[in-house]
Amino acid sequence: MLEKLEKTLLTLSFDTLSKDRKEVLQPLIDYIQEKVNHQEKIRLNFICTHNSRRSHLSQIWAQTMAFYYEISNVTCYSAGTEATALFYMIAETLKKQGFESEKLDEGTNPIYAIKFNVNEPAVIAFSKTLQHTFNPSSNFAAIMTCSSANEACPFVSGAEKRFSVQYDDPKKFDNTNEMQQGYWDKSIEIATEMAYVFSKIKNGK
Repeated sequence: MLEKLEKTLLTLSFDTLSKDRKEVLQPLIDYIQEKVNHQEKIRLNFICTHNSRRSHLSQIWAQTMAFYYEISNVTCYSAGTEATALFYMIAETLKKQGFESEKLDEGTNPIYAIKFNVNEPAVIAFSKTLQHTFNPSSNFAAIMTCSSANEACPFVSGAEKRFSVQYDDPKKFDNTNEMQQGYWDKSIEIATEMAYVFSKIKNGK
């Protein structure tokens, strides 16, 4: 794990999670545990409307926590009901929290490589729809990270399970004095929950 990122991980506390929130996360934990028990590939696709903020944070933190807690055979994805662009504050916030972030391609939908460990592949982050070739077409869990995507996609083609793990949109902080702190806090919130999920998986080593 990158040194600065590991320091961020050590600041996370499960004490911030309410009983209700843990109950929301439990079906996802059960799904991953069942896959581990059967030594099956674990594909997690985090879905939001625009694939610009919450779904990317969830994908990147989930992939990081799978590695951190030594849960193998995990590949995390993200998608939107429409494609827009990864919002720049997501890449900036993750970099401040210890990830290595490199922009591979400019344009209206830039492509980023985000690394959590020098010897592990970078997460390639850009906005895409469910149908994009980067995403799995079957045998995956669809994890809905926003209410609008949850409502717009009552059925996700190819998903064997569907979970609603919704987060408030940090977009509400855009162009305000609280913008940097708002994005930082949302990233930490998602990091904490993904850490909690993978910390509960047994026999993953």
